Amino acid sequence: MSKPSDNPADPFKKALAEATKVMADDTELTVSYSVDPAGVSGDTMRLPQVSRRMTRDEVLLARGTADALALKHKYHDTGTHAKYAPSGDLARDIYEAMETARCEAMGARDMPGTAGNIDAKIADDAARAGYEQISDRAEASLATAAGYLVRHLATGRALPAGAANIMELWQGFMEEQAGEALEDVGERLDDQQDFARFARRVISDLGYADQLGDDPDAPDDEGEDSDETAEQDEDQPDSTGQDDTDDEQADASPEQSQEETQDAAEAQVSMDEMADQELGDEAEMPDGEAPLEPPPPAPVSDADPDYLVFDESNDEEILAEDLAEPAELERLRAYLDQQLEPLKGAVSRLANKLQRRLQAQQNRSWSFDQEEGILDAGRLARVIANPTTPLSFKVEQDTEFRDTVVTLLIDNSGSMRGRPISIAAICADVLARTLERCSVKVEILGFTTRAWKGGLAREKWLGEGRPQQPGRLNDLRHIIYKGADSPWRRSRDNLGLMMKEGLLKENIDGEALEWAHRRMSKRPEARKILMVISDGAPVDDSTLSVNPANYLEKHLRDVIAMVEKKRAVELLAIGIGHDVTRYYDRAVTITDVEQLAGAMTEQLASLFDSDPRARAKFMGIRRAS
Repeated sequence: MSKPSDNPADPFKKALAEATKVMADDTELTVSYSVDPAGVSGDTMRLPQVSRRMTRDEVLLARGTADALALKHKYHDTGTHAKYAPSGDLARDIYEAMETARCEAMGARDMPGTAGNIDAKIADDAARAGYEQISDRAEASLATAAGYLVRHLATGRALPAGAANIMELWQGFMEEQAGEALEDVGERLDDQQDFARFARRVISDLGYADQLGDDPDAPDDEGEDSDETAEQDEDQPDSTGQDDTDDEQADASPEQSQEETQDAAEAQVSMDEMADQELGDEAEMPDGEAPLEPPPPAPVSDADPDYLVFDESNDEEILAEDLAEPAELERLRAYLDQQLEPLKGAVSRLANKLQRRLQAQQNRSWSFDQEEGILDAGRLARVIANPTTPLSFKVEQDTEFRDTVVTLLIDNSGSMRGRPISIAAICADVLARTLERCSVKVEILGFTTRAWKGGLAREKWLGEGRPQQPGRLNDLRHIIYKGADSPWRRSRDNLGLMMKEGLLKENIDGEALEWAHRRMSKRPEARKILMVISDGAPVDDSTLSVNPANYLEKHLRDVIAMVEKKRAVELLAIGIGHDVTRYYDRAVTITDVEQLAGAMTEQLASLFDSDPRARAKFMGIRRAS
């Protein structure tokens, strides 16, 4: 007989699991509770963990998540969904959000009790993402707003405050572009295939028809059309609208044809003479009166003159403290400290190890037996023993180590969300403190974009008729968490900003690396070290959807080549979960928390090693063990 559980949350979790199976209409479904993100994998559903305390928020979130996942499991057909799924990333995100809203709206209609539970889940998601504080439409996800609007129109229910804010920021735009299509959304919920076609129409009306891909309902009869066209061509005259009549007329009246040809030739000669005369007048124009052509615009990138940016006017370089109120930064820093608590011992040991290694290289070096300087007290004994012995002095030698600055450039993209960004922030914090104790200045920078899937730059591109090959098509956000001349204590709370969910969007690594390199090049220190912490290749869907697939990756490689060629900055990188050695020569790839802290420590310590062979030995390691 099994021992009864002493966890008061277990009966609730068991009851919720059984109710979820019934709602999903799948008795074989396995329901588990985990700290990992909620979701469904095959026949296993993960719900948020419920602690022994069973707080009201935990219970509501678990119930809301369970209802949302169960409804999608019941009403969603994967095959139909895949058939109509758009090819472009932003279009696909809108399509996914609308389908999720459809399933939840059907549940609210058939089982009204689920609507309140799902509202609690939406409120929690919105609070975590900081949706209520967003005031700029460019910072809000259009796909998320589309899903909220569909749910609101289909159910008639008001949304929680944060979600309502996101929806209202985009609602005017969506109703202006696709208002007619959205009017009958409530009548299309039951038929997933019809709703999928409706979703594609809405996406097209919103201006993303280029991301829909091929029409899945289009008949495959191109071969038949080609045959019919060929038959028609045999019976119809050529493309000029004339048949062989002209040839017959030319044969019948050769004199008339010859006269027409001669007139045409004379007209052509006259036009050529006029053109030559215009060119001659232009060539004889005095230098002072010659029209001056405007100089070509300076290239956007020093590394690649062909790299284009459609619109730079909305890019921003901003201090971390300007992106959040002091109270919010303090709260986010407290959350970061909570993440640090389980790792406190290991991180402290690594910090002490790094400090010992750096300070060992800072030990004073002296020249003895000098005629002037500081009296060498250790050699006074021989003066006492033999008063004729002259006094001995020592002089401290300068160390090159002190004159150094280190920049940490941290990827703030959405793929870093969760544990990776927490660990990157923690390690940046520890390194800043440790290096500051060793008289090494540290700068901490972050890079992301202001919007998902293209912001104001993309809207301007759409408004100008979608010119071909526009270049980078999103608005950059480069963040200064800590300046090199700013003490760590003043920037401590700024690092908590990385915990703000709404901050992390997309990553354009090449321009961020070039920005950091320009900042470092202006520094007076003799030695400059730039460490990039990233989780893979640059990704910006709006840019890659209208440019070559390797557009951003090529620019990153060009910037790396430029930095390494100039040799003014020592460049190294750490890849989190992804291999970055294909971009950076001096790089390691790590897969776990302890590896990140250790890799950063060893990389920096090896850089300060006075023995070039020791540095080369470590930098030859491409993957953390």
